[in-house]
Amino acid sequence: MDTKAEQSLNFLQHAQRGEFPPPPFVKLLGMELAEVGDGHVVFTLVPREELYNGIGLVHGGVAATLMDSAIGCAIATRNKPGEFAVTLDLQVRYFRPITEESGVVRCEGSVINISRNYATGEARILDNAGKLYGHATSTYAIRRK
Repeated sequence: MDTKAEQSLNFLQHAQRGEFPPPPFVKLLGMELAEVGDGHVVFTLVPREELYNGIGLVHGGVAATLMDSAIGCAIATRNKPGEFAVTLDLQVRYFRPITEESGVVRCEGSVINISRNYATGEARILDNAGKLYGHATSTYAIRRK
């Protein structure tokens, strides 16, 4: 990995250690950045009633946000300084509902491919037993400041 990409990875590692404040939506949802590596991140989330929809399940938008964030941050570990990635599309598949009874869920995001202008990645939401709750793939545009 080149030095410029290492700078983006280092930023997320500092964020994971709490050296930078998380974005407001991360605090609102209760997401935590648990792991950061080259092309890979893990967020955790404790399901709680405040995240439920009208039928008593964690809203699908919360799960989609979790997966989009994990993919975006995985891609960010490979960004050069001055680059950022914006979501172009997100395909989400739900396999089982997330509730408080699910316990802490992990969302593992990873890079599939990065080119000069586009990146693709995937994410999976799993419980502690390894049961799959959701899977997403996404394409991002790489932009320069």
